[in-house]
Amino acid sequence: MTGTPLRRRKRPQSPARSRLAPFTEFTGPQYFLLAGSFLIPLGSFAVLPFMSVLLHERLGMGLGAVGVVLAVASFVQFSGGVVGAALAERIGLQRTMLLALVIRTAGFAAFLPGLSRPVWAVAALFLVSCGAALYLPANKAYLITGVAEVRRPPLLSASSSALNAGIALGPIAAAPFVLTASAGLFTAVTVLFGLITAGHALLPKETAAGDPAGDPAGDPVGHPVGDPAGEEEQRPAPQLPADEKPVATDSPPFLPFAITVLSVYVFMFFQHYLALYAVGRTSTLFYGLVLALYALLLVVTQPLLSDWIARLPYPRALRIGFTALATGMAALALGHPAAILGGALLICLGEVVLFLKNDLEALSRSDRSPAVVFGRQRLAAGIGAFASGIAGGEAYAWAEGSGHAGLFWVAVAAQCALLPPLLLRTLRRSQGRTRNLS
Repeated sequence: MTGTPLRRRKRPQSPARSRLAPFTEFTGPQYFLLAGSFLIPLGSFAVLPFMSVLLHERLGMGLGAVGVVLAVASFVQFSGGVVGAALAERIGLQRTMLLALVIRTAGFAAFLPGLSRPVWAVAALFLVSCGAALYLPANKAYLITGVAEVRRPPLLSASSSALNAGIALGPIAAAPFVLTASAGLFTAVTVLFGLITAGHALLPKETAAGDPAGDPAGDPVGHPVGDPAGEEEQRPAPQLPADEKPVATDSPPFLPFAITVLSVYVFMFFQHYLALYAVGRTSTLFYGLVLALYALLLVVTQPLLSDWIARLPYPRALRIGFTALATGMAALALGHPAAILGGALLICLGEVVLFLKNDLEALSRSDRSPAVVFGRQRLAAGIGAFASGIAGGEAYAWAEGSGHAGLFWVAVAAQCALLPPLLLRTLRRSQGRTRNLS
């Protein structure tokens, strides 16, 4: 019998299975980096959240000095992403990650003599911050370099979920040992980072085109050549309706940078002051439950929603994200435990949508390398966090002193609702003036 052999028809996948399929098709280096995205914050946040305790209670530094040290270290960690991006363009992504991890490992090792010497402890903290600044842009860029655009959302969302899981579990795992076995804890973290550094040394370097050398040739998605599964994934991305596509003339190219500044600015009020607000009105146990549910929702929902977020037109994503933040902040103002829990979960939804969409939009609007884009996004986050810290302290102190701390959250909710359209209007006017002058 001659002719073309019959091909077996594949069974249709269930919606849940098809939604998870992109997360089972990463390359070996991508899986390694995703594991690192969990282990690195796990080790870092086993130590960093307790820095104020170490510097103040164990080493005797004044609270004012401690605040200055932590603020400057945080700003270095965020704003230094621009330096990390420039270095990555000069020496390559893999080498930048490796150098960053060597610096970070040295920083954690320096905490051992820093347990009795404040100068060593401060120097160690700044080494760790510098290492983080250099690592993150190169890490994200390496993760998506050479990858088709439709597969970037699953990678970035999986990386974010792994990072948030490490952040959530790090303090819990280290809490019993911070004060009773500090030297052992710092030694364990140093060894962990040494092993992670050794693993990064084995990653393939990028080729001249920027692709990791270990990626299958000719397939930007990462499937072996001739793999039927790879052929199925080459469907064109669904097109947005014409009336939902963002109009380029109305959207300045630097809009994602400005929106990231604003997103982090309003979000950090929640990050910094929820503990002060919630513990006094509920209990430490309830606050821990809120944080655990928040972390769980963040880790689970961002990968599951990544495809939907990627398809959202940018204006609609901004409306959804800032509406969720505004509603969540307003719910916190009620002060009831159920309102605090519900508000926190709404804020989590806003974070999931805004932070991922801003990164994706920044990548799609820029003709620079991904490392430069992520470095700029880190700088934007640093500016937002710094502004939030400056504005939030006095505002919360005033609201708490007046006996109506809920007014603080009302004011933050108002900013979530009013500042995004004001920012968009200002940027469009500025762009219009620039065009008129040219």
